[in-house]
Amino acid sequence: MKLPEFKDLILFEDEDYVVINKPPFLATLDERFGGAPNILRLAREVYDDVQACHRLDKETSGSLALAKNPAAYRHLAMQFEDRQVKKIYHAVSWGVHEYEGLEVDRSIETTTKGRARLAYKGKPAVTLVRTLEAYARHTLLECQPITGRMHQIRLHLAYLQAPIVGDTMYGGDNFYLSSLKKKFNMKQGEEEQPFIKRFALHARQLTFSLLNGEPVTIEAPYPKDFRVLVENLQQYR
Repeated sequence: MKLPEFKDLILFEDEDYVVINKPPFLATLDERFGGAPNILRLAREVYDDVQACHRLDKETSGSLALAKNPAAYRHLAMQFEDRQVKKIYHAVSWGVHEYEGLEVDRSIETTTKGRARLAYKGKPAVTLVRTLEAYARHTLLECQPITGRMHQIRLHLAYLQAPIVGDTMYGGDNFYLSSLKKKFNMKQGEEEQPFIKRFALHARQLTFSLLNGEPVTIEAPYPKDFRVLVENLQQYR
């Protein structure tokens, strides 16, 4: 993939923080096997002391906050620890669901090989879920994680039998346009590709307090793959 210009990703910036719209397929930090480009490396080409205040899964797009100095990092880290940061995600799930402020309270534990699972003896995990739009076979959901467990939204939606489109790790099949479009024709010899080549999860909004105590809310527009998925599903209600 072509690496973006870091400055083209910026949604908000002041002397302490920079919030970006993270593209999918780019890790926040170094992965186990280092060397691959990531958000922090791109940011440090522009700012010397920048640190990521939290992380998004590699496939997840959306709002990601970085601190430009140690005081700013500590200030936001404390807000995350005290659950004062409000995070809103949008997800496209399988199935037609009507939720209005549904609270999912199911503990989570991490397992081996980068997976997690619901477990009675795991760490507490709470997510609020609300329906934004329902389509013929899918739903656009708003998810607000109150806690910050690994793969929390993905696991909680799978628990609701509303797995995220493309999240094959947790029961969300890939979506093919031919499943909705009756007159969908492929060229001879071509194989249909999944409509979105990742799980359909986007960090839509982030709210936190700046060093002076002023609250700020940053909204991240959908990247092209997520936007086009929603636009196509809107044609089939």
